[in-house]
Amino acid sequence: MSEEKVGALEAAALQRKERLAALRAAKEKKGDGSSETKSLPAPLFRSYKPADESLKDLVLPDAEIEEVADKVKEELDNENKGVELDKLDFSNLAPRKVDWDLKRDIAPKLDKLEKRTQKAIAELIRERLKKEDLANAVSAGASIAMNEQEED
Repeated sequence: MSEEKVGALEAAALQRKERLAALRAAKEKKGDGSSETKSLPAPLFRSYKPADESLKDLVLPDAEIEEVADKVKEELDNENKGVELDKLDFSNLAPRKVDWDLKRDIAPKLDKLEKRTQKAIAELIRERLKKEDLANAVSAGASIAMNEQEED
C-alpha cells in the first residue's frame, strides 16, 4: 500500500478511538460514575419478605401479590376443567386429502382448459354436420327407429 493510504487509515482509526473514548466518558457520566461495576437490575421480591432492611422497598405491595395469586388460582382451575368439546368446530379438524393443495393451485388452469375443450367439441360437431347432410342423417335415423318399432 502507498504511504498516503496507510496514513489515511491510521487517521481514521485514531478518529474512531477518540469517538469511542468520548462515548465511554458520556456513559460513565450517566451511570454511577464507575465504569468497572455494571449496574444489575434490581431484584423484585414476590413470594417472600427479605430479611435485610435495605431490600424492603423492593417488595411488591400486598394488592399486587393478591392479584398474581388470583390469576394463578384461575389458571389452575381452568387446567382441571379441560377442553369443552361442544365449543370445538370439528369441520376444521377433519383431515384433508393429500393432493388438496395441488388441486387448489391447478383449478384456474383446469377451468380454462375445460372451456377450450367444450369449444373444440362444438367445432368438431359442426364440421361433421357440414360433411354429412343434416336432413339425410335425421331421416336415416328416423327410418331406422321406425323399422325397429315395426319389428317389435
